[in-house]
Amino acid sequence: MIAVRAVRGAVQVDRDDPDVVFTETRALVLEVIRRNGLATEDIISIFFTVTPDIKSGFPAAAARAVGLTDVPMLCATEIDVPNSMTRVIRLLAHVQTDRTTRIEHVYLRGAAALRPDLADPGTSPPRTGTAGS
Repeated sequence: MIAVRAVRGAVQVDRDDPDVVFTETRALVLEVIRRNGLATEDIISIFFTVTPDIKSGFPAAAARAVGLTDVPMLCATEIDVPNSMTRVIRLLAHVQTDRTTRIEHVYLRGAAALRPDLADPGTSPPRTGTAGS
């Protein structure tokens, strides 16, 4: 049975630089696809957010570059909560899947501290900032 499911993910970037934002967002999107066994046609939509300190590029541009050209996407800025983790790109993807096992949410680099219960055991420790999903 095909169901609509939501997949969360996040990555913390080293700096606000267009190449870094592009490269790290691309890695995040590809890892969400890989871990969940998705094809591009399985992805219904993606909502990206960035922390207020990221202004150099749109995360959706990286997703389009990996072939998600027909997927509706939206980018927005996260609320600016004091003492929250800095330089984070988040995604919420809606997908069609017949997967019966647990959806794999993806938290890379320092963003693993946002959801340590979901982070891959091989994920590197947080870089800076405090937790908060």
